Order: sequence, then C-alpha cells, then structure tokens
Amino acid sequence: MQSEESKNQAEEGFGLCGYILIGLSYIIVIFTFPLSLLFCIKIVKEYERAVILRLGRILSGGAKGPGLFFILPCIDQIVTTDLRTITFDVPPQEILTKDSLSITVDAVCYFRIFDPVVSVTNVENAQVSTRLLAATTLRNILGTRTLQEILQDKEIIAQNMQETLDSITDSWGIKVERVEVKDVRLPAQMQRAMATEAESSREARAKVIAAEGEQKASIALKQAADTINQSPVALQLRYLQTLTNISAEKNSTIIFPIPIEMLNSFSKKSA
Repeated sequence: MQSEESKNQAEEGFGLCGYILIGLSYIIVIFTFPLSLLFCIKIVKEYERAVILRLGRILSGGAKGPGLFFILPCIDQIVTTDLRTITFDVPPQEILTKDSLSITVDAVCYFRIFDPVVSVTNVENAQVSTRLLAATTLRNILGTRTLQEILQDKEIIAQNMQETLDSITDSWGIKVERVEVKDVRLPAQMQRAMATEAESSREARAKVIAAEGEQKASIALKQAADTINQSPVALQLRYLQTLTNISAEKNSTIIFPIPIEMLNSFSKKSA
C-alpha cells in the first residue's frame, strides 16, 4: 500500500520549482556532453534493482534494472538493492527458559528483498533491522519454552520464528525464507548434572536387565533340574559330557565329583 502511495505522489508532479530544476539539469547535461554521460548512465546487474529518487520522490515505474538507465545529475539519487538471498548468523543469545535455566542459543536466518521500493521507503536499513528483529524474536520465542522442548522441537521453533519474522518484515519488502536453530549451549554445571543423570539412568536399566537375566536363568536351571530328576541316567550323561569338555581343554588336573548319594550310602553302612 505504501509503495502505491509513493507512486501516486510521484505522478502528482514536482511543482513549478521542481520542473525548473529538472530543466536546468537537462541543460547542464547537454552543454557538458559527452562528459556528462560518465555521471548520467548507470548500470544495474541482473540480481540488483535501482530505486531512483528525483527531488526526493520515487520515479514512476518503480525500481529500475537490470541493464542501463539514465539519471540526471544533482537532482537524482540512486539506491541499489540486492535481490539475492542473504544469509546471516544471529549472534548467540543468553536466554532464560520457562523452567528457569540459562542457556546460550544461536541461529541462522535466510531472507531476500522482494520489493526494492518498499525496502527503501519503509525502513532505514532493511538488513540491519531484520538482524535485530531476528535476535529479539529468538529470545522471545525460546523464553516461553522449557529446555526439553527446545532440545526436542528445534524444527517447530524454527518454523514459528520464520512465520513471525515474515509477518513483520512483509511491510519492509523482505521475505524471510528460512530460520534454523544452530546450537544450544548449556552451562558446564548443567552439562555435568545431565551427564550424571544419564549415567544413573543407564546403570538402573543395566541392573534391571541383569536381574531379568538372572530370573530367566534360574527358571531354566529349575526346569533342567526337574528334567534330570525324572531320569537318573540323564545325570550320568551330563557328568560324562562335563568330563569330555574338561579333557578337550588339555588341562593337567581333572576333578571327579562324587555324588552325594554315594556318600550317604557310606555313612549308612558305617552307622
């Protein structure tokens, strides 16, 4: 809307004094030709656009370029804008999270100028303003989140930042294309506390797994004992298998276990 108002103001005319100054400027160009061409002809690259202010007013037709165009000396002022995507790092921000933890967060922002006229007329310095707004938005959004949410929902936070920035910078002629949260740095004391908590959790899980293994092993041993108890020959076969395993290892000492039943029989005879 404001760019249209600027065009309408340009179409209203420059007034009597303005037209006199424009006429004098043309006379200067004619009398200093061809030397004046060095100052009157400008070149704009493919990725640039030029906004021309004549006597402080934007010329009709909006931004010029790419290519060659003609300006009048003394009364025309040219402002060149870059239409390429610009990338900048948001400086590390000290943020107090919702759960009262102090962290340092930095991000990266991608934006481009889609309306050169609006970016020149509506904001003094579009790039600096976008940088400051990105830093402020990062603090405001992360300040409403807990540490766990920040660590887990980086993509959602980045999308919220992009939407917030884009809605504000739209009136500046700027399109925020993407925002990414790069790094979340915790204080050293907090890192040690989290490492201790994670180690304790791992130890607790390891103890639970070991206890479950002992339980399963005891059940298996009980089933094996019941099976051997039903068939005494199975015990002898297991005894011979154990001897075979010991002899295969080439040990010099072999232990022969004596069944308790044999000792009981000897004790009964002695009695």
